[in-house]
Amino acid sequence: MKKIKKVLVANRGEIALRVMRSLNEMGITTVAVYSDADKHSPHVQFADEAVRLGPPASNESYLRQDVIIEACKRLKVDAIHPGYGFLSENAGFAELVKKAGLIFIGPSPESIKVMGSKLAAKEAVQKYDIPLVPGTDHAIIDAKEALDVARSIGFPILIKASAGGGGKGMRLVEREEEVEEQIQRAISEAQAAFGDGSVFIEKFVTNPRHIEFQVMGDLHGNIVHVFERECSIQRRHQKVIEEAPSCVLTPEKRKEMGEAAVKVAKSCGYYGAGTVEFMVDDKLNFYFLEMNTRLQVEHPVTELVTGIDLVKEQVRIAEGKELSFTQEELSIRGHAIELRVYAEDPLNNFLPDIGKLEVYQRPQGPGVRVDDGFEEGMKIPIFYDPMISKLVTYGSNRQEAIDRMIRAIDEYRITGVASTLEFGKFVMEHPNFVNGNFNTKFIELYFDKESFKSEIVDADAAALGAFIALDQKEKNGWPTQNGIKQNSYWRLRARQ
Repeated sequence: MKKIKKVLVANRGEIALRVMRSLNEMGITTVAVYSDADKHSPHVQFADEAVRLGPPASNESYLRQDVIIEACKRLKVDAIHPGYGFLSENAGFAELVKKAGLIFIGPSPESIKVMGSKLAAKEAVQKYDIPLVPGTDHAIIDAKEALDVARSIGFPILIKASAGGGGKGMRLVEREEEVEEQIQRAISEAQAAFGDGSVFIEKFVTNPRHIEFQVMGDLHGNIVHVFERECSIQRRHQKVIEEAPSCVLTPEKRKEMGEAAVKVAKSCGYYGAGTVEFMVDDKLNFYFLEMNTRLQVEHPVTELVTGIDLVKEQVRIAEGKELSFTQEELSIRGHAIELRVYAEDPLNNFLPDIGKLEVYQRPQGPGVRVDDGFEEGMKIPIFYDPMISKLVTYGSNRQEAIDRMIRAIDEYRITGVASTLEFGKFVMEHPNFVNGNFNTKFIELYFDKESFKSEIVDADAAALGAFIALDQKEKNGWPTQNGIKQNSYWRLRARQ
């Protein structure tokens, strides 16, 4: 076992800062990396040391493997934590780290490679009797073969990129006459996005839920699951709201899915933190989708309901220690919800709305956690993902977590860019979310832009009226009751 004393975090923004905080608590020296666009970012200021990588574009900075490795050698770094995104699921980078005599705080290059290909992942898990969505187990490039497969499993079908993620290279096909055109488009998009045009076909499951399981494994062969996260509120096949636990899983189904997740991890000799993703139909039948071989954006909800710091556990595993807990010692306590606060405009198909954070004030109070990497006055760079923060609330039960999320959204102040805050409130207050009756089509089924726009206008009008009333009270003097001025700023102010 090697004690890790110094770690370079090969990432930026909120995840870099979140990782460094745990490293700091462990007494580990931290090294930040940054592009020219991020030279004043909080993660750079927080770290013990910082290294410039290059210009703003990712391929000239955060993806420069050679520069990162050279910096590690120069600064006598022991290990690299990749965060998520960028190089976190790059098997070649993990191998390069290993060859440089450094520790990669993550899984083996072999595990990353297997699970990085959806087709290879399917092949790996088949011998463990993991439920799979009906479809092909090999790449398809021929439209006639694709049509034959589609006819055999029935329409609608999904054409998916083997190396894909985030909805890229994915096509929903509902009719035979669309197959040839859509498979060519999927191949082209997959090649452009991932450098791999391999695609495969799956039966499209109507009205599915997206439920994933956190897994942890060590170098001694111990693997456990750390329960599930419900990730069905999505736009463009990408998650916006996550929660733990899922409100639809029975203890029996949770155990069954958790055991399946552990088997998936065993199929590739996994160690470190990973996530096994399942599609779940309306009868709670589940099917393996893929495995993400890294820490997930939504990991805080798992941390809050289990009390486990997943980053610290990653570090201990990388040092060669056994897991600090067994499956039997794990339990779920309370409920947590995460809203990804993006600089996006929900009224414009959730497209990015890049700009300057003119006002940026975080919510506080019981059960509220904000993981971010920005300060007031900073600009949201156009070069990277437009996520501003992860707003997470925790309660003793699901309703309390929802109520705290609504309160936290009301307290959160962001001006200068559009954001998903009000959309988050819309979801929290929607009856189908409150009662747990939703799936991945939530936005498609329930998000009415015109009604949403009217709600925002009404809220703005109420805020304006409150400020006018406040101004009048300041000019005319406050009323008194029992000799005390009735000047409750919050009561008059309403929602800003």
